[in-house]
Amino acid sequence: MVDYQYQKPSGLTCPAKIPIMKKYIYILICLIFTLAFDRNFGFAQINKKPVDYVNPYIGNISHLLVPTYPTVHLPNSLLRVYPERDNFTANTISGLPVVVTSHRGSSAFNLSPFQGDLKKIKSILRYGYDNEVVKPYYYEVDLDDYGINVQFAPSHQSGIYALNFSATNLPAYLVINTGDGELKADRNVVSGFQKLDNNTKVYLYLETDLAPTGSGTHKGDKIDFKEQYTNGRNAYLVLKYPEKTKQIKARYGISFISVEQAKKNLSREIKDYNLDQVAQTGKNIWNATLGKIAVEGTDETAKTIFYTSLYRTYERMICLSEDGKYFSAFDGKVHDDKGVPFFTDDWIWDTYRATHPLRVIIEPKMEGDMINSYLRMAQQMDDHWMPTFPEVTGDSRRMNSNHGVATIIDAYNKGLRTFNLADAYQYCKAGITEKTLSPWSSKKAGVLDQFFKDKGYFPALPAGEKETAPEVHGFEKRQPIAVTLGTVYDEWCLGNIAKQLGKTGNADYFLDKSKSYHTVFNPDTRFFHPKDANGKFIENLDYRFSGGLGARETYDENNGWLYRWDVLHNLGDLVEMMGGKQAFVDELEKMYNTPLGKSRSDFYYQLPDHTGNVGQFSMGNEPAMHIPYLYNYAGQPWRTQKRVRSLLTQWFRNDLMGIPGDEDGGGLTSFVVFSQMGFYPITPGLPMYVIGSPAFAKVKLDLGNGKKFEVACANYSPENKYIQSAKLNGVVWNKSWFSHADLIKGGKLELVMGKRPNKLWASDDSAIPPSFNMPAK
Repeated sequence: MVDYQYQKPSGLTCPAKIPIMKKYIYILICLIFTLAFDRNFGFAQINKKPVDYVNPYIGNISHLLVPTYPTVHLPNSLLRVYPERDNFTANTISGLPVVVTSHRGSSAFNLSPFQGDLKKIKSILRYGYDNEVVKPYYYEVDLDDYGINVQFAPSHQSGIYALNFSATNLPAYLVINTGDGELKADRNVVSGFQKLDNNTKVYLYLETDLAPTGSGTHKGDKIDFKEQYTNGRNAYLVLKYPEKTKQIKARYGISFISVEQAKKNLSREIKDYNLDQVAQTGKNIWNATLGKIAVEGTDETAKTIFYTSLYRTYERMICLSEDGKYFSAFDGKVHDDKGVPFFTDDWIWDTYRATHPLRVIIEPKMEGDMINSYLRMAQQMDDHWMPTFPEVTGDSRRMNSNHGVATIIDAYNKGLRTFNLADAYQYCKAGITEKTLSPWSSKKAGVLDQFFKDKGYFPALPAGEKETAPEVHGFEKRQPIAVTLGTVYDEWCLGNIAKQLGKTGNADYFLDKSKSYHTVFNPDTRFFHPKDANGKFIENLDYRFSGGLGARETYDENNGWLYRWDVLHNLGDLVEMMGGKQAFVDELEKMYNTPLGKSRSDFYYQLPDHTGNVGQFSMGNEPAMHIPYLYNYAGQPWRTQKRVRSLLTQWFRNDLMGIPGDEDGGGLTSFVVFSQMGFYPITPGLPMYVIGSPAFAKVKLDLGNGKKFEVACANYSPENKYIQSAKLNGVVWNKSWFSHADLIKGGKLELVMGKRPNKLWASDDSAIPPSFNMPAK
């Protein structure tokens, strides 16, 4: 790919006294330079496709916790790989990856090319490396200590390596590892499995284009060519190739069903050893996928951030269906998918907020298939509870709350009808009422859950009192405010499902319970404040620092300042609880103005997830994502426009530290996708979007069936972030929100932008977004 990094030529003019033909040519050159030049970033690459903008290195150095990974994969595919290293600054990589089986996992299996003294062969070799190239559909790196160049391209359930050797006077070797399993060799084929958690196995079938001179186990300075089988932890086989070997190509299939299925997956997807063709196919798939949203504008960096963020949302969930069958760790069986692909690997606490709502718009079929996968998981488990953190190895029940219910009602209220709502209701209800609400626990409901049912809040443990509830995780604690606020929102979602099913009594019950956030609201401080079982607010509480490590004894990962705004389903009521619109705005501003209150080292030692700070606001964690849009509910959307743009500029950048916190496979970057488009799904379950500030001149969403929704900005420039006026489908629009129905039928939101705010636009009470219910038509 050609990168244009020229600077604008100074004094470029078209001289008059030159021959007429040359003059026309010179004018044409001037025009080309003018069209190609980007006034912010020099010359823009002409005719770039969406995937050309993706920079997988964004965020590869973490501010505090987990970095992003430069993942090579096709959209939502089973096969994912990334370089095996601690983070971007690591001096070496560990072998070559074969498949990553979880979002933050290391590879199952490993491939290590080698030349030299056999005594130096290990199960996994560590390499110094250079000249690395990472694209969503292609990987290349030089293993410079050995003079080996590596190329890789993925398909959905298979991949291909090309290993290019410069030291052709030496034999070449391939070391193939399993972390815990077995491998066997048969001429140019290696197959086997690796054990994962919960009786789950991943299978490998690999073959090389060259026949080895021998294969076997490694013992000291020799290879035992008689042993074609190995097993156990970090077991490995070595394949030997002759001197003068310049290149070895290795193609392989992966399966969660069997070696035979892995072989079928390979033969279906990669029929020869043409790596370039596999890479080109992958590139075409990515362009078609990312091209579902087309953006126009002069800010090339904004496009890089946008398409990289969109690429991140396609890393998970992954499709496990293989020729119509799939292995489910939720019951340990292989199932017929009956024409509906099975997806898993989803951290719903992170992704329900914006990742799933984004798929409802641009990938509705896939989103429906994912929801059907949830229902299958719930049916297959002994306790038929909606999953919370479904992974390849089953539901890990991490974090707090049961937000799968939010994905159900959000999809249903936005028109998806490809799943059984009655079944979903039963599984969601069971997850909320039969399973304990205690974080990180899969135990059945206990005494604390009965307390929540009776009193409407999850009780806090008074300082110094020893925990006796067996369902409470020793490290994660009770997280009483996070559990209370998260669960009342889940009950609102559940009540709305019951309402859709005509279950009036259940609907009234859960919708009424969803307002019990009032029980933990302290009217004196206007914060949500943990209470003990006697109904008393915990004393001597500091909303910044109380609650121990990660504030888990009071909130969770973030402090009281952030959870102050966590009433997603009834934000209008929250405005009134704060004292009205101006008081609400004042308190929002106070949050951004309140300093850390400790040294940075002390603050982040206690609250390592509370990153991306602007005062006490934390852009680095998902519970913060809706907060910049709250000004709309107080009639001051210009402040939302200002805040969203400033947060994007401050914390989401085209550099190695360009992600402020744990990105969580699209959980955080979905905020970027929506925010750069100019609107955000602030309340999953209410079919509407609040308006922010678009970063582009035009955004076009392909809705399928020939329908498109467009956001178009008149008077566009990157610095013009304030909306002066608006039209929706040609009609003057003076509201700071619009409905999903307005979007999904296709149409156009036209915004006139300016450098300074129009504080009157959408400031009336009639302009404020709906809360709790959609307005009557």
